[in-house]
Amino acid sequence: MKRILLLGALSAVILTSCVSSKKYSELESKYKESQDLLNSATVKLNTCLEEKASAMAEMESLKQQNDLLKANNQELINNMGNLTTLTTKGAENLEKSLESLREKDLTIRKLQDAVTRRDSVNLALVQSLKGVLGNLDDEDINISVEKGVVYVNISDKLLFRSGSTVVTPRAKEVLGKVATVVKNKPDFEFMVEGHTDTDPISTAAIKDNWDLSVLRATAVVRILQDDFGVSPARMTAAGRGEYIPVADNSTREGKAKNRRTRIVVLPKIDQFYSMIEEGMKDPNIN
Repeated sequence: MKRILLLGALSAVILTSCVSSKKYSELESKYKESQDLLNSATVKLNTCLEEKASAMAEMESLKQQNDLLKANNQELINNMGNLTTLTTKGAENLEKSLESLREKDLTIRKLQDAVTRRDSVNLALVQSLKGVLGNLDDEDINISVEKGVVYVNISDKLLFRSGSTVVTPRAKEVLGKVATVVKNKPDFEFMVEGHTDTDPISTAAIKDNWDLSVLRATAVVRILQDDFGVSPARMTAAGRGEYIPVADNSTREGKAKNRRTRIVVLPKIDQFYSMIEEGMKDPNIN
């Protein structure tokens, strides 16, 4: 009986040992499989971590690029704003320059209009003088216009005797005709200039050619005032002596040309400006 029980117990132990080895193998196999899965998961995790690190680095780079682009974009916006401001100022400056040019052009046109009107008045004055003086010898009297001024040159052969300051009767007739024209032109003033040659003169009443030229000019002015009623306020008497010759004083003919009295007729300055102001009112200009 004991042998039977012993055999039974031994069989039980053997059977038990066999089951444990099998389970152990199964467990070992599962462990190995789990270890392989763990290793594979570890590799994948490391790969993921590397990819994450790479992605984070790329994201940081992209963020920096984005910040740089934002900064550049803002700078461009600022530059565009500055450019717009500069363009606006440039347009304003250009408009001001154009306006200034228009104003200058308008002023020039007004001045040109005034000068044209002045020249027309001067031309009418010259025609009037030539009309009243008739066919006088050109060597005795000459009428010209230079730079907007009318000049009436009268030779001393017609006006005075040699070395004298007394106006001849024939000269008074000529001065009377000149007075008729200038009296009808109240917008003009004139200056009577005496001129001499270089021959010296010295008498009890006349010291030199300065004296002679001045005395002859005042003699003409007095005739125009006293005999023909020209307003003295419109006249100036001036002596130029021998210092503005029109010919060579080395010849008799040249000296004869230099001995002359010149009447300079010119518009009053305020009258000339009035012409400019009237030109400003011209609708063709404005």
